[in-house]
Amino acid sequence: MGEVFFNFNMSYFDAIILGILQGLTEFLPISSSGHLVLAQAILRVSDPGVAFEVVVHLGTLVSVLVYFRKKIYLLIRSLFDATLKSEKAIIGYLFIGTIPAGLAGYFLEDFFERAFSRPALTSAMLLVTGGILILTRFIKSGNKSVNLCSSVIMGIGQALAILPGISRSGTTIAFGMFAGVKPSDAAEFSFLLAIPAIAGAAVLKFKSLLNLENTLYGQYAVGAILAFITGLLAVYGVLTVIKKGKFEYFGYYCFAIGLVGLYLFL
Repeated sequence: MGEVFFNFNMSYFDAIILGILQGLTEFLPISSSGHLVLAQAILRVSDPGVAFEVVVHLGTLVSVLVYFRKKIYLLIRSLFDATLKSEKAIIGYLFIGTIPAGLAGYFLEDFFERAFSRPALTSAMLLVTGGILILTRFIKSGNKSVNLCSSVIMGIGQALAILPGISRSGTTIAFGMFAGVKPSDAAEFSFLLAIPAIAGAAVLKFKSLLNLENTLYGQYAVGAILAFITGLLAVYGVLTVIKKGKFEYFGYYCFAIGLVGLYLFL
């Protein structure tokens, strides 16, 4: 694989493209990290760095908080209201589902970081995502709610998605469906599972914002705002597609992008 060279300037155009990509692909099951890696390589922009990553992820975090604000309110209330048993159980499942990604990120951090500099590997992983999504077409839709077993399975899917090109939302939703969870419930749990994952990563890397250059404030703000808006649209889009039973369609898209990436970078 040839080495990909980047320049070291981020324009407003770059921020707009990367912000929109982050927002749409964070929740659409097509891998936000995969699209950002390929976009940076194709546009030959510099790796926007940890600070930009934190900012746009916070934008997408706000979008899911806004969309699920009523559900989140009930989850918080359940900590003080014994009658909200199902909501309290969901909090436990969210904690359990977060553990696999936390362990993988801690023990395999260097491996995952190296993967982000390899567009060809990212393209191959997009093909894997495509395969996982298409497989959902061949399973009978379940009607179970999220439970201990399915939260672990979905958590493993989230851990795999640390690799660029493996979709976090796509893998967690698909793994939930494989475990017999009702598709709409799997999607909702996947989005809620994103909250501790995104927030945790942002907290760990937040200090990078302290060294942000003054000349980049505008670009970063634009990226974050667009990530929020497009992230909110993506949540609506995924839930609509799930209800229509067309989830596997995203898999065909991942296959197409993955093949283009392999052609360009292998």
